[in-house]
Amino acid sequence: MKAHARLVAEVAGGRTVLRELKSMPPLTLVPRRTSGAAAQVHLVNSATSPLGGDELVLEVVVGPGADLRLSGVAATLALPGPAAAASRSSVRVEVGAGGSLAYLPEPTVVTARARHTADLVATLDETARFRTREVLVLGRAGEAPGRLTTSQRVTSGGRPVLDQTLTVGDPALDASAAVLAGHRVLAAELLVGDEVVEPSSGDWWAVTPLPVAGYLITALAPDAVTAEELLGRGRCHRSLAFGVAPQALT
Repeated sequence: MKAHARLVAEVAGGRTVLRELKSMPPLTLVPRRTSGAAAQVHLVNSATSPLGGDELVLEVVVGPGADLRLSGVAATLALPGPAAAASRSSVRVEVGAGGSLAYLPEPTVVTARARHTADLVATLDETARFRTREVLVLGRAGEAPGRLTTSQRVTSGGRPVLDQTLTVGDPALDASAAVLAGHRVLAAELLVGDEVVEPSSGDWWAVTPLPVAGYLITALAPDAVTAEELLGRGRCHRSLAFGVAPQALT
């Protein structure tokens, strides 16, 4: 299966409007009515995907001054296909001057024998705000995971902010203290365009400042619920250190 979805948000009459909304199963974009100036869209997986051999592309463009929240509604299962081919999903993000995008997908579960590659490329104006999260779950309950390679490349005003690639699903690497230390869930939360922070950490979580204003929180946990709790600790620690209220990304 090959699918390409596209979403374009712009400002009109003091509100964010959706100028383009193109869905293609399994990438189905469902707008939601809101009372404020921001726009909200749900990303629904309307077919079983990604399967081995699938190629999925999602483009999101947020114009100058626009404010968009794009959130998932259910976990994604990366599954093996009838052939040995790997599956691939790509997310391409552009946010203009003064624009804001919250891209909040639900967890990705890497099932047995799956081979999946996921990449996110975000190009931001230096005055834009972008927040996202990624939660990776290695296998369903009692199941050994397949293989997943995930990468994120984010620039702000042409300046590199984050460029990282991670492969999970190799038992030796997953058990290594340098990778997952035997944990089943890896969670990360990125915010670009927020206040400057100091590095901090606790048991199985860490807050890392970015080269520009913003931060990256990472956490390792035995399950997705605990991972979210650890991300919350990172948010609270960052907020208490600077005297501001913590922000949940749910």
